[in-house]
Amino acid sequence: MATWSDQLEEARHQAELSLSTPGSSQEVRAGVSTMANIPLPPSTKYRYIAAETMVRENSGGRNRKEALGSLQRLSTALNILEKYGSNLTSSNRPKYWRTVKHNNPVFRATVDAIHGGRAVLCLYGYTNQQPDGLSFPDDIVEPDIAKVASVTLEVMTLRMELDSLIKGVHPHAEFFERIIPSLTQKEDDEEITSDSAGVSPLSDRAWEKQLLPTASHSQSKDLPAFSSFTTAMHTAVSADNCSICGIFPAASRCTTCAQRLCGECDRLYHSNPARATHSRISVVPARPSKTHSAALATWQCSYCTTVNTLQQVLCETCERPRLAPAAPSVQEEPLQPPTITEWQCKSCTVVNASSSILCEVCERPRLATRPPITPSRPTPPTAGMLDSQWVCQFCTYANHTPSSRCEMCDLPRSDPAPSPSKPLPPSPVKEFPSLPVKPRAPPTEDPEAKRQRLMQEEGLALIQMIREGEMKGVTPEEVYTSLQVGASSAPCVWLRAELPHRLDEICAMAASSQHSAGGGPDGLKGGAVPLSRAEAKHAWLTAGGDCERAARQALRDRRAKVRELASLGYADPAACEEALRQSGGEVRGALVLLQRPLLETFHKRMWSDEPEPPIDINHPDKQHVCRRLLAVYDLPSWGRCELVLSLLRDPTAPYTLEDVVQAVRESHDRDFIRRVLTKECPICLSVFPHSKMQSLTSCQCSVCSGCFKQHFTIAVRDKHIRDMVCPVCWEPDINDPEHLNSYFSTLDIQLRECLEPEVYELFHKKLTEQALIKDPKFLWCSHCSYGFIYDGDQLKVTCLQCRNSFCAQCKKPWEAQHTGLSCEQFQLWKRENDPEYQRQGLAGYLRDNGITCPNCRFQYALARGGCMHFSCSQCRYQFCSGCNNPFHTTCAVAQCTVTGLHAHHPRDCLFYLRDWEPARLQALLQKYGVNYNTDPPPGTQTGVCGVIEQKDEGARQTDSACGAQSQPGQAGLCEKHYREYLVSLINGHSIDPAPLFTANELLLACRRYQVELSRGEGEDDRMHCTRLLKKLMEDVPLGDKVPRKK
Repeated sequence: MATWSDQLEEARHQAELSLSTPGSSQEVRAGVSTMANIPLPPSTKYRYIAAETMVRENSGGRNRKEALGSLQRLSTALNILEKYGSNLTSSNRPKYWRTVKHNNPVFRATVDAIHGGRAVLCLYGYTNQQPDGLSFPDDIVEPDIAKVASVTLEVMTLRMELDSLIKGVHPHAEFFERIIPSLTQKEDDEEITSDSAGVSPLSDRAWEKQLLPTASHSQSKDLPAFSSFTTAMHTAVSADNCSICGIFPAASRCTTCAQRLCGECDRLYHSNPARATHSRISVVPARPSKTHSAALATWQCSYCTTVNTLQQVLCETCERPRLAPAAPSVQEEPLQPPTITEWQCKSCTVVNASSSILCEVCERPRLATRPPITPSRPTPPTAGMLDSQWVCQFCTYANHTPSSRCEMCDLPRSDPAPSPSKPLPPSPVKEFPSLPVKPRAPPTEDPEAKRQRLMQEEGLALIQMIREGEMKGVTPEEVYTSLQVGASSAPCVWLRAELPHRLDEICAMAASSQHSAGGGPDGLKGGAVPLSRAEAKHAWLTAGGDCERAARQALRDRRAKVRELASLGYADPAACEEALRQSGGEVRGALVLLQRPLLETFHKRMWSDEPEPPIDINHPDKQHVCRRLLAVYDLPSWGRCELVLSLLRDPTAPYTLEDVVQAVRESHDRDFIRRVLTKECPICLSVFPHSKMQSLTSCQCSVCSGCFKQHFTIAVRDKHIRDMVCPVCWEPDINDPEHLNSYFSTLDIQLRECLEPEVYELFHKKLTEQALIKDPKFLWCSHCSYGFIYDGDQLKVTCLQCRNSFCAQCKKPWEAQHTGLSCEQFQLWKRENDPEYQRQGLAGYLRDNGITCPNCRFQYALARGGCMHFSCSQCRYQFCSGCNNPFHTTCAVAQCTVTGLHAHHPRDCLFYLRDWEPARLQALLQKYGVNYNTDPPPGTQTGVCGVIEQKDEGARQTDSACGAQSQPGQAGLCEKHYREYLVSLINGHSIDPAPLFTANELLLACRRYQVELSRGEGEDDRMHCTRLLKKLMEDVPLGDKVPRKK
């Protein structure tokens, strides 16, 4: 059979699952009831909360009644703690579940009023102490549902046990009797009926057999074993109630077991076959005697539900006034007041049960509501005044007028004023002769009414005088104090006439006391500085108008303020007292007066026109230097100032103050600062701080400011605009137009600060020319290489520099025969009629179809033979003379793996076709039906090539004739220039050389232009090459920048 501990763990596990997961509340209550009925002591049953300690510390009283009252308060607090735990385990937690406020009146009256209440909140997770309450730590996002469920379950179990103990139906009350001995002590006036002395029918339960194994099952032997239990239970149960449950009235009495049972307990208890033969007698409930209820001697606060004595006007817990009217007199039998079965929340208007303290929806506490009015017997009104009399619930003043506000405190009436009843018409009465009546003595005034009347009159008079004083600039304290010293009728007049004399008297008394004492406490010698009227007035108000007390109070205040100023660093008592006198006794004003001489030197230096003195690093006062550094350089902390000072005082480090301050602002790491302060220039190899180094945005190189300025000064004066790159790595690549624009925009900002004004203007001039070159209307003169913008529409253009003319379209020098002819017609006429042109032959053709820069459109009358890498002398643009594609070192093609200076050439570029034999090039032209020359022109020098080309002669380049040996059948040109002539025809007619590729050339071209080389199924070499050739010609076009002049 499982032990009680095993049953407890099983019941705890099931209840925790029901509580931590959305389930039925009946399952939770069943689990809590099972745990509460298990016969184990609290120290063993409760794992998280210190139940035994909480019960012991929160129980008090000399007898059972007082002990149960304290347990009732503990049960109420556990009920609130249970709601906190249920809110945390709920899936729909309240909005403000993270905090518990101490200023909540319900919390103060329940949880905060018991020992161990905050410890349970800490178990829930409210471990962060706030000024106004408890809260979850900031790093906790969600509460620990499992732990909160376990703690909440134990709180619910302990509350259920306490409720059973209070009702007297706890099955194992002996556990709590050991903790609270006063539960076994009876009251002197408590009566025990004979029926309560019977044996409890619970003796046959199984837990008794485990606790008392030697006890017999007979009735007579069970009686001593449970004497303490029955005594504790029946002292709290009425003699007319059921002996088992103690709640419902007894309906029958068993003569066999001597028990008084209600109907339900009788049915359950006698359903046992062993007790089926018991005989029961019906019991008629006795009528209640007409005794006065104990509730008449107490009243319950409608705000926090605390029970107070009848003599208390304010609630003991929340200090709010009693809202209910006075209790009925003892001679009358009061009617039972109606019970409140529900209440409406003032915040969300939800109707809640009367037993709940917090609203079920918004969880706000039950606000103060007016208690139900106890009906009383109607009494005839006396003199027509009782209908209009009402008591203020705030100041307890009895008002005699049917107004909506109190005459004393001017606060609104809680219940509406009774409307005056309409007077009835006089009824016809028969007149009788008046009888002689003895004159009555005047009625004596009720002392309570007289006190109320006098209190009203005095209060209204005081309020009127205070209002008149406020209009004249007199404070309420002055009015009240003047009334105390004798100004009964006109306090404002008395204050204006008599108060200055009283204040002077107080100052004289204080001065006399200082002279007689010869010095104050703590060695503060006074007497030289008298009190001010402001100090005397403050002391007079504090002393309630007593001049002697005011003099002593003023001296005490003066000495306390002098000590406070001395603690702030002002040790001269005479100066402190003088400052207090001038400031009227205010410490803040005295502090301002004492600080003014200290700030005088600072003000003079701040407003003077003299320059700030330099900071002396070697000054002996280290703190003085650090303060100067903080003030002048705005360093982030005192530690950074000390770091600056230590670096500057290092004899091996020749740093300047500004460099060290800038480095320390960036970091507090000493090693990093030393690296920043010791940068080596790669040009002059000198060491400079990081602030003296300059770098470009295009690279990571940095040089000193002197080398930077010298390099760009020379580049601007003597070199081209494209030579203005990094002097270390020669970046960036000037051939990239997008990179070029962004580079020069940032370079302009850097050069503006470091170059001389005239050099910077020259840089701007070259930068402007570089931008003008890209204008479509920009032209280069073919005579003097001068560039300018031409807006005209005539072919003949006259240079503004050399005054020579040239053609705006073909850029050839202007001739009279060009007038009226297009450039193609003029070229044809010149080929047919100009002997000099005919004599030059193909050499002149190559010269006229020379190299044109794709960037600035400057023309060179040079052949393309030799090296294909051409650098324009005008704009320094580097390109291929065969296809006009740029040469660069940083390639923009993602698949390119070539490093260094290179260009990407199309397959019809001279770069690839110059390796073909002339016969192969002629075969390509013959295939497409293009004619070409093979004979030299008449009159030309045979055997020598006369094509003009650019040659390197030492440090400079010159233009001269080729001079190479010509071969027969090549039109008087050398083989190199004849191939160039044939390729120009191929490019002029846009002929694709791919059909004459060999198999190896085709595969190489496909790899170069990223063409798929996979072979199809059943595809031989011929079919594979045919498919690759077709795919290459379709997917990879010819060069778009290749010159196509015919």
